[in-house]
Amino acid sequence: MSTGFQLDAVILREYDIRGIVTDSLTPDAVTAIGHGLGSMLLERDCKSIAVGYDGRLSSPELEEAIVSGLSASGMDVVRIGLGPTPMTYFAAYHLNTDACAMITGSHNPPDYNGIKMVYQGKSFWGPDIQELGRRVGAGELCHGKGVVTSESVFDAYVDRLAVDYQGTKDLKVAWDPGNGASGDVIQALVKKLPGDHILINETIDGTFPSHHPDPTVEANLDQLKEVVLRDGCDLGIGFDGDGDRIGIIDSKARVLWGDQILIVLASEVLRELPGSTIITDVKASRAFFDEIRRMGGKPVMWKTGHSLIKNKMQETGAPLAGEMSAHIFIKHRYYGFDDAQYAAIRVLSILASGDETLADLRDQLPALMNTPELRFPCAEERKLPAVAEVRARLETQMETRTDVTVSTIDGVRVETKDGWWLLRSSNTQDVLVARCESGTQEGLDRLQAELAEQLAASGLSLPDDT
Repeated sequence: MSTGFQLDAVILREYDIRGIVTDSLTPDAVTAIGHGLGSMLLERDCKSIAVGYDGRLSSPELEEAIVSGLSASGMDVVRIGLGPTPMTYFAAYHLNTDACAMITGSHNPPDYNGIKMVYQGKSFWGPDIQELGRRVGAGELCHGKGVVTSESVFDAYVDRLAVDYQGTKDLKVAWDPGNGASGDVIQALVKKLPGDHILINETIDGTFPSHHPDPTVEANLDQLKEVVLRDGCDLGIGFDGDGDRIGIIDSKARVLWGDQILIVLASEVLRELPGSTIITDVKASRAFFDEIRRMGGKPVMWKTGHSLIKNKMQETGAPLAGEMSAHIFIKHRYYGFDDAQYAAIRVLSILASGDETLADLRDQLPALMNTPELRFPCAEERKLPAVAEVRARLETQMETRTDVTVSTIDGVRVETKDGWWLLRSSNTQDVLVARCESGTQEGLDRLQAELAEQLAASGLSLPDDT
């Protein structure tokens, strides 16, 4: 048996591997991870893997490291080069490999990096990642000499994205890849689209000089808003650091959040596939569920986490799913993985094929008041028991209250006549996550007070600025 390599447990996250490059996620660690990943995949009848990397300064070196480890296990490796994470997912289909791995720090700060992994169309996550850490530490590895080749899928990926664009109305679109890995793809893609396209921050730069690469934080869309308003664009589209999450603003520079983007996309899907299941996570607005039912679909609430949503899609056969974090999964006419570039194409097609603007569609959505996602520190050993305590108290209260419904799919989501509030434990950080939504400010205040009361009973409190 080989001598093991002890990985820092902090990098072994729920959905991927992630850490600080100069600290826990060193090239040696990534080589060991590649060796362990290859060993586990070979035992699952996977013989080949596509590997890509994002635009972070550390990514080329870490890509070399994981390729070295994978080939040492006996896996055949196809290196596809620099691009967004969905391009690597696409490569597994296009090149017919059994698995794929992406070196990416996603939307994290520049000193972070990580690895996202998929095999046989399924996420490699949770227990798989923990077992990977154990196997690497114990030195329980396969040994071989896999064949390493390089093959670009860039042109094929851009062509595939463009294929599903349809519509006769020219649009004026502002794009902000945020200096992330989508930059080259977007530059190539807009050349294939009709209309007028304005790009900002399209140069890939791992220092992210313009703004942090997370379009779900509204401040990171400020530059995009300025361009949309200045140039009279129909909409603006932003991407996170690795192109698997999307941000969209309308012509009035108003943000469409993840569940609102899903509603827009669902209108087309449900016209073609009436009665289909559309999945979202527990943080989504009540408006999502009401609108999907109104359009004839079957809304399903599920646990937060892109790996969990993907698995639920496979279980239910849903053609569309997404999260408030703006991971959008489209199986209808596509592959079912989270691809922000493809989601953008589908939104543009809906607008170019119809009479309504994105601002019109947004205006038609119910006007609800909600808090942002509230995240507050809670020790790892305390966060799950705290949520369990809240759940137990609510179950007791429900014996005498008829105006409350509690969902325990992921934490607790409490529905009342005022709206709803949510409390759940983060799967990736030492934090609790909360959110409230109501049709009125008074209702929102009452929901927040009820949430605060439950937290206080467990010795916790909401952040001071809520």
